[in-house]
Amino acid sequence: MELKVAEPTDVHVLLPLVRHYHAFEQIEMSDADRFKAFSPLLGENSLGQIWLIFSSEQVVGYIALCYGYSIEFGGRDAFVDEFFIEAPARGQGLGRSVLDAIKSEAAKQGIVALHLEVARTNRRAKALYAHLGFEARDHFHLMSCFL
Repeated sequence: MELKVAEPTDVHVLLPLVRHYHAFEQIEMSDADRFKAFSPLLGENSLGQIWLIFSSEQVVGYIALCYGYSIEFGGRDAFVDEFFIEAPARGQGLGRSVLDAIKSEAAKQGIVALHLEVARTNRRAKALYAHLGFEARDHFHLMSCFL
């Protein structure tokens, strides 16, 4: 497994992956809106980063972190905003390797906490995330408001 920071020149590789993830999660969005949403995260910047996931020298997925700050957690935090591995590459330990590497990279960047969202029905992903130290915060409920 290898991770590579996605650059603006990687749009042609990233856009189909984001489209596949959105289809998987039933997220309705045009390709133009997808590009507009993820392009600020390409390269190195203060908003976040996207990494392309390689297996056997082929791109098989991506993971996106968006950066923030938390008083509660005492410093910079990040949200695993999107994490997708193509179906043929799943079930081989790749997800675990990617998250281990991202946790290490985040710690090097001074991030003190990672957060993620997972569908309540996705038992397989929830088990993986729990095994890697992510805990459900049952006392809290994530709520969103589009502006």
